[in-house]
Amino acid sequence: MSGFVLDLATLRPGAEWLEVEAGARELDLSEEQWPGPIRGRLRVDRTGDRVTVHGTVSATARLECVRCLERFDPALEVPLDVFADRSGTGRHPEDEEVLERDHEMAFHDGRNLDLRDFAREALLLEVPITPRCREDCRGLCPQCGANLNEGSCPHVSVAAHAPHHD
Repeated sequence: MSGFVLDLATLRPGAEWLEVEAGARELDLSEEQWPGPIRGRLRVDRTGDRVTVHGTVSATARLECVRCLERFDPALEVPLDVFADRSGTGRHPEDEEVLERDHEMAFHDGRNLDLRDFAREALLLEVPITPRCREDCRGLCPQCGANLNEGSCPHVSVAAHAPHHD
């Protein structure tokens, strides 16, 4: 079982800090794009059937720069906030479905609280749409394909070496 599935029986009432860890596959993520462990540092506050989780999820993503096509591995740290209540506590099942679609509301069965979907979504939302290896990446020469970060080529003038502004 994943470290992002909390065993509620082991949690004391009140607040406590947990360190959890899982692999990409356990969070239904690509191991190629998410090499290494995915870690969570979570403050879990349990009051009766209600559980509140605040913390961060950190991982290293393997991305490809949109300018030079080089792979790079940025470290990501994203917030994770989840509010959970026990399912079947007087609400109609359709009410629970609507609440669970809210990105911060979850339901648990009294035994486990599954945070895997929340952690996966938080990480995926942090990945930039147009990843760049660095802010001033010079990209590739449009004629010969040389990586302009590694030096100049005869096809590109000095003025063209200025960073792109997308």
